Amino acid sequence: MRTGQESAVHGGREQNPQDRGPGSRGPEDGEAVIVRAPTEARNPDTYDIDLLPALDVLRKINAADATVAAAVGAVLPELARAVELGVAALERGASIHYFGAGTSGRIAAQDAAELPPTYGVPADWVVAHHAGGGEALARAVEGIEDDWESGRIDAAGVAPGSLAVGLAASGRTPYVGGALEAAREGSAGTVLISANPDAPLAAVADVHVGVSTGAEVIAGSTRMKAGTAQKLLLNAFSTAVMVRVGRTYSNLMVGVDASNGKLRGRVVTILVEATGSEEQACAEALTAAGGDTRVALVSLLAGVDATTAARALEKGRGRVRAALTELGLPRREAPGP
Repeated sequence: MRTGQESAVHGGREQNPQDRGPGSRGPEDGEAVIVRAPTEARNPDTYDIDLLPALDVLRKINAADATVAAAVGAVLPELARAVELGVAALERGASIHYFGAGTSGRIAAQDAAELPPTYGVPADWVVAHHAGGGEALARAVEGIEDDWESGRIDAAGVAPGSLAVGLAASGRTPYVGGALEAAREGSAGTVLISANPDAPLAAVADVHVGVSTGAEVIAGSTRMKAGTAQKLLLNAFSTAVMVRVGRTYSNLMVGVDASNGKLRGRVVTILVEATGSEEQACAEALTAAGGDTRVALVSLLAGVDATTAARALEKGRGRVRAALTELGLPRREAPGP
């Protein structure tokens, strides 16, 4: 078995996809692609899972799931490199683009969708592209992930200096490969997140985060451990990027704009936690700041008006701690509960 590779069986012969080159457009008509990846192997711990009662099936699944966090921990150095590429892209005014198919694409779409309401960032900071478009998010579109050219087309709008993050459990999905190839040709950074340390597509990525989750409870069901690992990695990636570009102060979300009553109440609570000030003072500072959490926070911490706080934030590229330094306050720990 060639771990991390695949074979194409067509007309009675087996062909290594490496012979087709990195720009392969996917399998030809009538061609069966046999993936040789860790996620496709059979798990010896679950050979008899179909003979077990429900509770024991769940115990098998849970035991397998418990190994994922350690596998993710082993690739944090590579993930940190990806984070820095993402931060650099945003700081130069470019964007982060996710590309994936099936489970990987749905995880990416969820992550991108949740960032604007969580951190108050523009929707075009992190954009998700799913093979087959919106229709394929809700209902599987078979075969679309095998289209290398479709990935290239979807990545055509990735601007120079951006970051393209491809997600593929097997590390060989043609759609993702096409997207990374086109993004690299367009002078964007490229990252591959896979569950295959020997992923073939690592060749078109500046950074490969290849987490070793091994064989699934059900062979080839990469929505299980591989999907869980991708969820953990992408959550960690986007959260770390948001922290590094200043969308938090301490461990508090301070990029939220108080656009309605519920959010206003949440922001006042955040300001109380961050400053130790009374609720009334925080509410008044928020009103003076026009609902901008960071302006209100700097105003309260530095004892300055909203205009001065906003100017310091602009000089500090939106980072609260940098704005406080700009106003002459020494670096200090944020107050706890």
